[in-house]
Amino acid sequence: MALLAALVFVPVPYAVGGPGPTRNTLGEQDGTPLIEISDAPTFESTGELRLTTVSYSGGPGYPVTLPTVLDAWISGSKVVSPVENVFPSDRSQDEIDEENAAEMVSSQENATVAALEELGYAVPAKLVVAGTVDGTGAVGVVQEGDVLVALEGAPVETYTELVEALGEIAPGQNVSLGIERDGAPLDVEIVTGERETGGSQLGVFIDPAFELPVDVKIQIEDIGGPSAGTMFALGIIDKLTPQDEVNGQIIAGTGTMDVDGTVGPIGGIRQKLVGARRDDATWFLAPADNCDEVVGHVPAGLHVARVATLAEARAAIEAIGAGDGESLATCTAG
Repeated sequence: MALLAALVFVPVPYAVGGPGPTRNTLGEQDGTPLIEISDAPTFESTGELRLTTVSYSGGPGYPVTLPTVLDAWISGSKVVSPVENVFPSDRSQDEIDEENAAEMVSSQENATVAALEELGYAVPAKLVVAGTVDGTGAVGVVQEGDVLVALEGAPVETYTELVEALGEIAPGQNVSLGIERDGAPLDVEIVTGERETGGSQLGVFIDPAFELPVDVKIQIEDIGGPSAGTMFALGIIDKLTPQDEVNGQIIAGTGTMDVDGTVGPIGGIRQKLVGARRDDATWFLAPADNCDEVVGHVPAGLHVARVATLAEARAAIEAIGAGDGESLATCTAG
């Protein structure tokens, strides 16, 4: 009996994830709007666009005990993982928090750029090379600190222009790249590599410095990581358009957001589905690449729309607000 009693308090090497808080990107937190926009007219919405999160216990300094793990195994809304799968053993909690905060900042910037370009704004960027990818044609040709200014003789002024132009070039081709190195113009040639989504890639890491035509500030506390990008982008679009897209509906969702408007997959989507329904959402926007985790795990009363791009996500909230949500693509088995 004494041994069993002791086991109740002994930490176990697991992490437990459950539904975390949701936040309305069209609303406020502690009296401060999550999204504030200046230099452009904004419009009110009668609905909610809720980002979703997963809350984890079992990280550095916050171990879980056997009863907590057993309760999570029994629960249908929580997940148990070896602690090293969630919290890297070589990082402290402070380091993990700093990384999550940095990912959140990057997510907000990507969401802002993607939203503004979706609305037709041009978002110029200084395309600075942060490094090259090993084994690609850029190694030894392009250097860290170079600034990309042209591709095949055509000026490149935005990150999206660069991505779109490369999408039209077959991999394995020699391309002419105009750069500025130490302030001086220079033309170099690179053999392109294959991009997973089609087209080609240069094999360089780009650290773009964006010149935003509209001042957008996103303020949120106690939430990190990149997975709120899609809902931030939709919140910006909703605020900048006179149309009341959401029209009284409560729509939750998740997904990373690339500058070019691609919605990326995230972790913990099953817990996010539960959290969305708990907070009264009736619709959920799920990244297309997470669909295999969604099927069979949608709470009663929640409908899921499958989205792969910001344009699709925008069309989805407009359809839901108009009462046409049933026409949207959803996640299906297989």
